[in-house]
Amino acid sequence: MWLKNIEIEKSENGGWRKDGDKVDLAEQSLLNKLIRHSLVRNRNQVEVLQRDPTSPLYSVKTFEELRLKPDLLKGVYNMGFNRPSRIQENALPMMLAQPPQNLIAQSQSGTGKTAAFSLAMLSHVNPANKWTQCLCIAPTYELALQIGQVIEQMGKYCPDVKLAYGIRGNRMERGIKLQEQIVIGTPGTVLDWCTKYRLIEPKKITMFVLDEADVMIATQGHRDQSIRIHRQLTKDCQMLLFSATFEDSVWRFAEQVVPDPNIIRLKREEETLDTIKQFYVVCKEKEDKFTALCNLYGSLTIAQAMIFCHTRKMAAWLTANLTKEGHQVALLSGEMTVEQRASVIERYRNGKEKVLVTTNVCSRGIDVEQVSLVVNFDLPVDMDGNADNETYLHRIGRTGRFGRRGFAVNMVDSKHSMDIINQIEMHFNRRITKLDTSDLEEMESLMS
Repeated sequence: MWLKNIEIEKSENGGWRKDGDKVDLAEQSLLNKLIRHSLVRNRNQVEVLQRDPTSPLYSVKTFEELRLKPDLLKGVYNMGFNRPSRIQENALPMMLAQPPQNLIAQSQSGTGKTAAFSLAMLSHVNPANKWTQCLCIAPTYELALQIGQVIEQMGKYCPDVKLAYGIRGNRMERGIKLQEQIVIGTPGTVLDWCTKYRLIEPKKITMFVLDEADVMIATQGHRDQSIRIHRQLTKDCQMLLFSATFEDSVWRFAEQVVPDPNIIRLKREEETLDTIKQFYVVCKEKEDKFTALCNLYGSLTIAQAMIFCHTRKMAAWLTANLTKEGHQVALLSGEMTVEQRASVIERYRNGKEKVLVTTNVCSRGIDVEQVSLVVNFDLPVDMDGNADNETYLHRIGRTGRFGRRGFAVNMVDSKHSMDIINQIEMHFNRRITKLDTSDLEEMESLMS
């Protein structure tokens, strides 16, 4: 398996959230992949909707039950997978079924999804056939490379299965058909390889994987390119589509690309809030918030804290002031490269810094078991200035994980931010308690 001389350039996509820091879905997804060392312990219930409700529903508890080729099973174990994750238990029997079955699956980062469809592709190909049989598209070249690394590791003992990367900068000669059985790439390049350069014979593709569908359709052009690739494939081609979220727009796209699917969904996990005590502190301005934060930090036995700000400027101001007070502080914001962010998170995870100050770029998908306090220095709001409930859940969900108790403290500095607190209380049907950080006794009794 090889990678031709690929020129890596910086991709620029993702929008600004009002005056807040930029949240780029593709970068967020890549960051999650870079910082994962193990599968997430997922507490979501998996819901399986079968295309044919009368057929028996199979799930597996071991990789042996899948009857994989020995070389492939060796690759799976070599990667440190001992038994299938929850999504793999249900998805793998469907992906490997004969005759082939189509699948739409909801799966967050860290659930073993990439390993599942990599395994399906490696299992699916016939090494004797020297043409492209499996095609996988991802929203950015970085994510395509991540998938490729998984396939290369898993296929380590399958020397006859070759992989090519359909990403920009990987220049190929026109008209010479690829001999690699698996191609992973981004929609634009893969479409060119199928149509303009004719390197791939679309009618010979028997498995098509579309990863990160929610990120894909948020990127201009990718949605249409994906549909154009899909139209070139035969009706018998097995279609697998994955997405972390399933808003209506993603469902419409999925239904267009995947006919007669089996569906695996995650039931919403709002039970997270049961292990988190939520408070709000009334303040006047940022200096007031800072004093409240110092009082809070001084009176609690905190393993580690995460503090969310709306803008890079506020995050930088807060970091400078906390550092002056003698705290070990890490700062994470949108102008950093994905690799720099991964390095900051790694240091924080290893306990080198006890406080992480961040903008919205960090609200999703980061698991640090020792976080006991999350502070919303600025409350999360949407484009219209209303409570952004989903971001709130993602932020405070950084604490109270793995069954541990956690605290979330919200700084309120105006009537508007008090309205936001009320909206959040109503949405989640949970009370957020007022906290006076200058009253040590009250704080200790409430937070014990």
